[in-house]
Amino acid sequence: MALYVIADLHLSLGADKPMDVFPGWKDYVQRLEKNWTALVKPEDTVVVAGDISWAMRLEDAAADFAFLNGLPGQKLLLKGNHDYWWSTRSKIDAFFQEQGFSTLHILHNCAYRVGDVAVCGTRGWLYNSETAEDKKIVAREAGRLLASLAEGEKLGGEPMVFLHYPPVYDNMECGGILDILEERRISHCYFGHIHGQYAARKALVGEYRGVRMHLISCDFVNFTPVLVAKG
Repeated sequence: MALYVIADLHLSLGADKPMDVFPGWKDYVQRLEKNWTALVKPEDTVVVAGDISWAMRLEDAAADFAFLNGLPGQKLLLKGNHDYWWSTRSKIDAFFQEQGFSTLHILHNCAYRVGDVAVCGTRGWLYNSETAEDKKIVAREAGRLLASLAEGEKLGGEPMVFLHYPPVYDNMECGGILDILEERRISHCYFGHIHGQYAARKALVGEYRGVRMHLISCDFVNFTPVLVAKG
């Protein structure tokens, strides 16, 4: 039983917004399916850290969810900045149940125990938040992360944090999130959101303030889920 992670699938199987137009994304759905199927076993779990579907409404994302549900393993989904279909957890859970998407689960104000790991996380927010509105969102996301970590503590296991936004990028920090990672002595933090070779060079990959940072955007990891822990 292994735990994997990947972010930024940007699926659009039910809409006309393919990512193939961007450099490096040609045939990305087929590549993702091939790599995922070759690596992930039915008993494994994959965290999908945001920007899952381009759909604007939950119902419009059904084709994307069906594709994801059909891939091996259980999937823990957290929100990204482009997941406009996102609704309340209860509505999403009910939709998944109605559609028979039994391998899809929402990571929102909660945590999951996978082997020896407590999977915790939230979307996060901008690393250059300066406006009053941005600071308000950071505070809200920090609260969600704390709620997730509290649930993870109850479940036991080593807490690891999964975000959509990077908590640090270039010379900028999202202090409200980063402080929690440091204070809670989180060993590993996984994030997406960053695309392209130029932007990826500015993403901090490695240890920072005692936390090992991992960029796991789909194009950065060659459309292949990244191993977090092996059971």
